[in-house]
Amino acid sequence: MRLVPHSLSGRLLAISALTTIVALLFAAVGIGHVLERFVIRGLDQQLDAQVAMLGRALRTDGTLDPARVVNLPVFEQPGQGWGWQVESARGRWTGGDAMTVRRSHRPLPQGPEEHGPADLGGKPGEGITATGEQVHTRERTVPTAMGDATIVAGGPRHLATAPLRAAMVPLLGSLAILGLLLAAATIVQLRVGLRPLRTLQAALADVRAGRARHVPEALPMELAPLAVELNALIDQNMTQLDHARRHVANLAHGMKTPLAALGMKLAESGRDPDGDLRAMVADIDGRVRHHLGRARATAPGSRHIVRTMLALAIRDLAMVMRGVHADRSIDVTIAVAPELAVAADPQDMAEMLGNLLDNAWRHARAAVTVSARCTASTIELAIEDDGAGLPQEALAEALVPGRRLDERGDGHGFGLPITQELAELNGGTLRLEQSALRGLRAVLTLPAT
Repeated sequence: MRLVPHSLSGRLLAISALTTIVALLFAAVGIGHVLERFVIRGLDQQLDAQVAMLGRALRTDGTLDPARVVNLPVFEQPGQGWGWQVESARGRWTGGDAMTVRRSHRPLPQGPEEHGPADLGGKPGEGITATGEQVHTRERTVPTAMGDATIVAGGPRHLATAPLRAAMVPLLGSLAILGLLLAAATIVQLRVGLRPLRTLQAALADVRAGRARHVPEALPMELAPLAVELNALIDQNMTQLDHARRHVANLAHGMKTPLAALGMKLAESGRDPDGDLRAMVADIDGRVRHHLGRARATAPGSRHIVRTMLALAIRDLAMVMRGVHADRSIDVTIAVAPELAVAADPQDMAEMLGNLLDNAWRHARAAVTVSARCTASTIELAIEDDGAGLPQEALAEALVPGRRLDERGDGHGFGLPITQELAELNGGTLRLEQSALRGLRAVLTLPAT
């Protein structure tokens, strides 16, 4: 399982989503803590007032003067969870609902105006009533002649938690809506921010297709150096190809004169009565001219794009294969639309199709199928046979020059590698795979025109 997204936009979106979630959680916890302090402060003020009045009713000997005990109105209502307790060495006195105190270990932060030297309030704590209801308490320790006395007043906990819970529901909903808005803003930001990369990709496609010579350098400052380096690389490749074309031209011109002289000598000597040798010389001269023309046409930015009609070329070569393999009765099915054309040199196309059809014809048992389908910018031509095929691990070895996987026949193991090289020279690919006919399926992909 891949934890890091493969795309750049996916990585940025994942980082943004993670940081947004962490920030929203931190905001929810922080705002909830602030709300809790404000809600509990009102309850604490009521309890501190009762603690202060009980502190004034406490005698110096640690006993409580009942005549001076004054209860706030809420402490006079039984069964509501309001109660108080005074405990010293001289005894224990209670009022309101009976209460058991659990002292808190986390005192709330208090300001100096709330707990100065003259403050009569207490420290926060928790407790329960006799009915099991949770209460929020305030506690104060008062020194007496008989030792310290503890005064505790408590109120129902739900008076603080209910408003807090009611406030947190809309708060969490608002934070969720904020998170969705931030996610939408992040997606828009990524689309706008990564648009220069798509512009650079389209510019490179224009250079590769010959519609432009360089990519534009008027890009954001992070991508401008990359565009400059790409243009330098394009210029370097063009320079190297120009040198290569000149070498090929020199080689062609250097061979033309000896070939012409050889043809003349054969004609004058009379040693070639049937003209076979002169035909071979003419074929060599034609191949030299062909490769010279291809070197001139493959420069980056060249606007000269050759065009080969697929259906016509396949039909012609199928007729040739029937004559070459006259001893084999092979049923050929050609499913190629007549309007399909590829951006490839006709002689290169003839050599590629010839190698693939010859290979299929030699290994087929009874049938060879040729089909083609057109995509947005390419054409996939599939040639498959019903022969024995190749195992999956041997498909890659079939494209190694000189590697013969079948020793039958007079092949040399160069047909498929040459086809792959010609396909790549024309901007395409060649791949081998298992055929639905249980034989070999060769898929030739070339640019469409």
